[in-house]
Parts: sequence; C-alpha cells; structure tokens
Amino acid sequence: MSGTENGQRRRRLLTASVAAGVLLAGGGGVYLAVAATAPGRAAPSGTADAARAAAPPPLRLESGTDGGTGIAPGEPDPGGGPNGTVYTAKGPLPQGPSSAAVHRPEGLVTSAEVTRLAEALGISGSPALVGEVWTIRPEKDGSGARLDVARKAPGNWTYSWYDGGPAGDACLKGKACPPPGETKPSPGGSPVSEAAAKAAAAPVLKAIGQDDAKVTATQVMNGSVRVVNAEPVVGGLPTYGWSTGLHIGPDGRPVAGSGMLKEPAKGDTYPVIGAEKALAELNEASKGTGPIGIGGCATDPPAEVPGAGKTEGGVPDIGRDLDEPVTGATDAPGAPCQSIADRVPPDEVPVTRAVFGLAAQDVAGERLLVPAWLFTADPADMAPYTVTQTAVAPEFLAPPAKPSPSPTPTPEPDEGTSPARQVESYRTEGDGRKLTVTFWGGVCSEYTVTATESADRVTVRVKETPIDPGRACIAIAVEVTKPVTLDRPLGDRPVVDGASGEAVPRR
Repeated sequence: MSGTENGQRRRRLLTASVAAGVLLAGGGGVYLAVAATAPGRAAPSGTADAARAAAPPPLRLESGTDGGTGIAPGEPDPGGGPNGTVYTAKGPLPQGPSSAAVHRPEGLVTSAEVTRLAEALGISGSPALVGEVWTIRPEKDGSGARLDVARKAPGNWTYSWYDGGPAGDACLKGKACPPPGETKPSPGGSPVSEAAAKAAAAPVLKAIGQDDAKVTATQVMNGSVRVVNAEPVVGGLPTYGWSTGLHIGPDGRPVAGSGMLKEPAKGDTYPVIGAEKALAELNEASKGTGPIGIGGCATDPPAEVPGAGKTEGGVPDIGRDLDEPVTGATDAPGAPCQSIADRVPPDEVPVTRAVFGLAAQDVAGERLLVPAWLFTADPADMAPYTVTQTAVAPEFLAPPAKPSPSPTPTPEPDEGTSPARQVESYRTEGDGRKLTVTFWGGVCSEYTVTATESADRVTVRVKETPIDPGRACIAIAVEVTKPVTLDRPLGDRPVVDGASGEAVPRR
C-alpha cells in the first residue's frame, strides 16, 4: 500500500469516527478542520445524579501531575531549556469531541496470531509457549531468525536475526566474549527506497491488523537499513507511542522489528477538553526550570560587616589592578537579583497541526492509550516534531503516587561469581529419558548438569567448578557436552535453560 493510499484511507477513517484535526497555516489563519461525532454516540443527557453515578474512576498518570505531556525519543524536550517553551497555534484550534474512551490491553495472544506474524516475517516453524512467551527460535547451531511474543496483551513482540555462540577458541571467556544470541550486524549495501520499505512492511502490518496505520520510512540506520515506523489507528483514532517498528535490509526483507500484537480494547469513557485548553496546559507544563548555574540568587547575601572589603566610596573591592587608583563612589541601592537567564524570553515554537487521538501513558502500573491532543510543533531551526497533552478533563486525573524505596535484594547463599552459562542445544537418546546438552565453557573448569522436571517443562542448569581457583588460567571458550537423565521420557515438554529462562533448541 503506498503512502498516498495509506493517508487517504486514514483520512477517511478519521472522518467517520471520533476525531478532530486542524491543519493550521500562518499568515492569514487559513486552516482545514475535520470534526465528527462517533457513530451511535448520543449527546450527553440525563440528570446530574445519573452522571455522577456513572462517572469513571480517576486516572493516575505516572508521568507526572502535568496532565501527561510526551514526545518521541530523540525529539526535543517540550519544556525547552531553563526559560521554557511557549507553543503558539498558527490558527484556530478545534474543540474536538466531548468525551472519549481509554483503551487498555486485554486477553491473551494465541498460537495462530503468532504464526500469522511469523509467516509475514518469513519465519518457518511453529510457536512454542515457554512460560508466558510464545517463541520461534532457530534449531541446530542457534543462528537464524527468532521471534518472541508475550502471551499477555498487548503482546509485545520482537524479531531479530541471531548468530550462534562462539566457535572454538575464537572468543575469550568472560565479558570480552559475547553471549550466544548476539544480533547479526547489518550487511553492507544501499538502503532501499522509502516506497520499497513501506511495501516490504505492508504484509507484516496487515498480519497484525495495522494496515491502516500512519507509516513513515525516512530513517536510515548503519547506512544500509531503512526503518519503517507505523502508528496504528485504534478505535478510529490515531495513536502516539504505540508504534510498530521494522528494519528493512538492503535486500528488501525485514531484518528486525518490534511492536504490539493485540489491539487494545475500549475501556471507560471520560470527558475531554478541547485543543485550546490542552495547549494552555501544555504551555503551563512546559515552563522552564529557571536559571541554573552561576548567576542565580538562591540565597540572601551574608550579613555585611561595616567597612569590610569596601573602598572609600562604599563600593565592594572585589578586584582591581594594583596600579589602579582607588576612586570614590557614592552608595547606591542594590540592583534587584537578576541572572542572564531571567532576561531571556522563553522559546516560541509554532504549532501547525492539532489532532485528537490516543497517546500511550502509564496508568497505575499499566500501559494504556489515553485520549490526548497530538500537536505538531514546527520550530524554525529543526524538523517538526509531535508533542502530546492528555485530553482527559483535569477533575478525572488523580495525583501521581509517591514512589516507595525499593528494598535491596539479598543474594542467595549459593550464588557465586561465575558467569551464567546458557545451554545452546540438546538432543534425546533412547526412550527419551537421557538428554545430552551442549553449552560453551572454559578449559579451566569442570561442569555438571542437573534437570528439574515438571508437568509442562524440563529445566536444565549448568554448574561450573574451577579446577584450581588460585591458579591463573587461559580463557579459551570450548564446546562442552554433558548428559543428564530424567525421571520420565521428555515427550513434548520443552527444555528450558535455568540461567536465562529461555527455551533450548533441539539439535
């Protein structure tokens, strides 16, 4: 789907749903406005008592008491420097709807949903549930494509290409030796065009139900990988902070990606404010922190000792040339305390677009999509960026909870300092009770493998014992194979590495 077709479909979608947007133009105040009422939603009615009885619970935003401002990573701080930022609309602002719903993750990701995503990414194999994560990982030497999807909504997923572990003595033991599963470096070559990257991402977006998302592909990484970012439409509204990202290699295929698989479900409906009030709250939250460093007046000057450190004229003698004659001066009332930062006005940034949508916010420990105004800031000295302001009426926002200090975890008595060993692969022998596991170790230690069985998995752990702890040892990585016997045949139970909690591929 081309960017033009995508934009046309998105505009049609917004027009038919609860949406309000304004494209503003400086100079004559020319603008385009879109505003509509959601299908099947009646105007507010009923008595005040009924309204109070149906009032939704207050939202406790964890981003602060400012109503939840936000920008994308790498974009300018909406508060600017010490003097703050003032966002100025270049035309009339829309009122928007009177109410809108919060959307929250619900449900569980199914194996079929994971399979559909895997097929779109070009990954073969069936997903296995390891703990609370669906996973498709390479067999044999551990190299190849890997997909992990959280079972619980919103179903965070990651896709990467992984290399296997170190080969022979090519890698040193310890931190200098990268662990198995290191991301494969991007190949050389030229990045594909924006159109080609969007076309490569289209099947993946369709598989996760985001083929109507707003798609951009301007970013290039490592000189050869083009990044496609997609902001999905949820409940008929554009979103911010709920994006899907895909890295498209020079050959036009996805080499990495991440996002959310489950679309959030509609939750409680809240009264919302218009764009004008939201912009005022954004400006209030974007006030500067005040002058910092030398030049401020944080405390009163110390009490003065008569005559101390002064010339005949009463002016403090804070420094002068030694051959400079002392000149008289008359006492003058002290000038008001003022730093250089006090005299600098706040940065003024034009706002050229205002769209009503949903922005990701942390609410009581849960990531939700909250009604918000999405403002496009267009400063003169940098590229345009998006800054958001929560649109939920202030009376429905609870103050953030004060964080409590976290206790320091106490290490287990048998915890040592040896690095954790990740089991690379396993194979079964005989009737399925004997496992042979393979992992990377060193030449100066001995290793034993234990297995803990349950009805749904077998967890294997590797214990390392130095042969001569007090003796210097050359750090060479070697492949180690050790057997372990189970109480009953493995059957269809997955084998899990006890150090990392990850599934172990069968060789």
